[in-house]
Amino acid sequence: MRRISVFGATGSIGESTFDLLMHQGGLKSFHTVALTAGRNVARLATMARALHAEVAVCADETCLPALRAALAGSGTEAAAGPAALAEAASRPVDWAMSAIVGVAGLQPGLLALQQGATLALANKESLVAAGPLMLATAAAHHARILPVDSEHSAIFQALTGEDIAAVERIILTASGGALRDWPLSRLAQAMLADALAHPNWSMGQRITVDSASMFNKAMEVIETREFFGIEPAQVEVIIHPESLIHAMVGYHDGAVMAHLGATDMRHAIGYALNWPTRQPLPVARLDLAAIGALTFRAPDLARYPALRLAREVMAVRGLAGAAFNAAKEVALDKFIAGAIGFMDMAGLVEATLDKVSTEASLAKAATTLEDVLGMDQLARRLANQAG
Repeated sequence: MRRISVFGATGSIGESTFDLLMHQGGLKSFHTVALTAGRNVARLATMARALHAEVAVCADETCLPALRAALAGSGTEAAAGPAALAEAASRPVDWAMSAIVGVAGLQPGLLALQQGATLALANKESLVAAGPLMLATAAAHHARILPVDSEHSAIFQALTGEDIAAVERIILTASGGALRDWPLSRLAQAMLADALAHPNWSMGQRITVDSASMFNKAMEVIETREFFGIEPAQVEVIIHPESLIHAMVGYHDGAVMAHLGATDMRHAIGYALNWPTRQPLPVARLDLAAIGALTFRAPDLARYPALRLAREVMAVRGLAGAAFNAAKEVALDKFIAGAIGFMDMAGLVEATLDKVSTEASLAKAATTLEDVLGMDQLARRLANQAG
């Protein structure tokens, strides 16, 4: 019986992971070591009881009394706070889901890799802010990272049995987000509710806004370069409104392998959960005749300046990704709070990168967690000052 943990169990990825765990037998098939969440005590306790988890952890320490009460008599230990999260992530498992949003997900993922676990990585920030550190940690502890972003899972699957040296290009598809058909002149007036009306995907608030601004795709461009070790120029982005092709891999003989699937994150999660085999999954099957047509268009960099910034970050590497991610998170917070406009987010990120470069070396290698978190804190401070 495999030992598993889920970090970020009550978010959208965590909920889909829980659904698949239950679909594949629940506690009869998996020994659940740890489940973690932010503040959603009731849902975390329900999941912990269903899977008989060893420990359930809330990131917010003030939630501990409520969590203890909710788990009373269950046999599941209740804990809270950063130290408890780190301790839970340090417990040996065979497989762990990294679904905590933001740079907060970096340390638990690293700790799981240090135990030799297979890490199903849904936390974009880990590879953007600390790609070389994550990959080096996995190699040093004979651990494995499996991608859970639908795009990177698609690339991973399209590369199965292939030589990476034969890859000519990798094409990431993007829905274009909720505002993809708005006139460029109107984007500056977009409100939070507008950015949250995604036409294809059901996701959390932050990633849905990131989809509208294309910051999520900018992050994925950087992730692709880090995870698959190809040159930045080999990574392309194309707008694909139907979101049915998740990524394509082009080879030097001219062949292009496309991965198609329904807009359901349970496919990528299920692939990572069952790898290297495939298991039946409760996801919709595509009816291509009913779909009829797939459409594509090139992204407009004036509409999506985040894509240009990603190219600049990849050119620098080092700690530039950590600074980029931190500035992006601050900009997103400010937009959600109504402090800046939709089109101001990219400007804030760019201004922050410029300011950071005057105080620290963006090109310095990210060799330790402290390096990454130090840059993260510097960039956040400067981004907040810039805003």
